[in-house]
Amino acid sequence: MEQHVKVLAILNIVLGGIGIAMAVVVLLFFGGLASIAGAEPEPDAQTGAAVLGLIGGAGALVVAVLSLPCVIAGFGLLKFRPWAQTLTIVMSVLNLISIPFGTALGIYGLWVLFNKDVKPLFRTA
Repeated sequence: MEQHVKVLAILNIVLGGIGIAMAVVVLLFFGGLASIAGAEPEPDAQTGAAVLGLIGGAGALVVAVLSLPCVIAGFGLLKFRPWAQTLTIVMSVLNLISIPFGTALGIYGLWVLFNKDVKPLFRTA
């Protein structure tokens, strides 16, 4: 089961890293759209630019807030920290709604971490 925990850790780091990269892409995309919209001479252009910036910033923040704990949990799992087991269980439940990759990772994470052979690995750390 130790190998499953390490695989789960790496998958969490990878999925979380992809999520953080996507948050940056969303932020840059909506920031670019906002700057293009704000350059128009029309009076409503500034309002549209602000709305686009707000949507992009909020979307990027939500994705980053959900992705960063996955990366942190992955590094904790690699070192068999007890707190990482709890954090990964919470993140696995939250990942279930992210179809298809998050769902697969969530199911795998719950299967690994609720296995009775995993508990001793985290007690020794």
